[in-house]
Amino acid sequence: MPRVTPPERNIQLDALPDVVLCERATDGDTAAFEVLARRYGPMMRGYAVRLTGSTADADDAVQETLIHAWDHLGELRDGSVVKSWLMRICGRRSIDIVRRRREHADADTLAEVSDSSPSPESATISGSGLDALARSLEALPAEQRQCWVLKEMGGLSYDEIAEQLGLTSESVRGRLARARARLMRDMEGWR
Repeated sequence: MPRVTPPERNIQLDALPDVVLCERATDGDTAAFEVLARRYGPMMRGYAVRLTGSTADADDAVQETLIHAWDHLGELRDGSVVKSWLMRICGRRSIDIVRRRREHADADTLAEVSDSSPSPESATISGSGLDALARSLEALPAEQRQCWVLKEMGGLSYDEIAEQLGLTSESVRGRLARARARLMRDMEGWR
């Protein structure tokens, strides 16, 4: 049965390093795992939103990541790498969700043309550099966007990206080069 830590001890847990939290969570301490989830959840969610393009899908990816992490925490040999481990799992789960979505898309959905007029909300905040970057990322082909997000936001190596996406390292390099060139061109006015 998992060991539950009283709420007043959660404050003390927040100060502990990842290694100690991983050890405690591996021993069944749900409060220690909760600290890890709170610590890295927002980062995983942002990463998943960039990969999936949907907050609902991102929430699903983070939830699946945390379930998988809880079930497999004992396999993590070095607790100091829990952040990158969680991000890799989150990246895989996000990509799986995008693939499932693609498999279930019907022809009508694929044939729809999006309205190019900005919504009132996006028109209001269109002056922001971050919004311009988000739009530029959204305009990238999915494969280039996935490579860019995994590299720049996830911190994965070319080989790790290649493994996750089922590509060669050379393919990843090419897609990243094209994505970076496009983003630099699109963001030229923001320098």
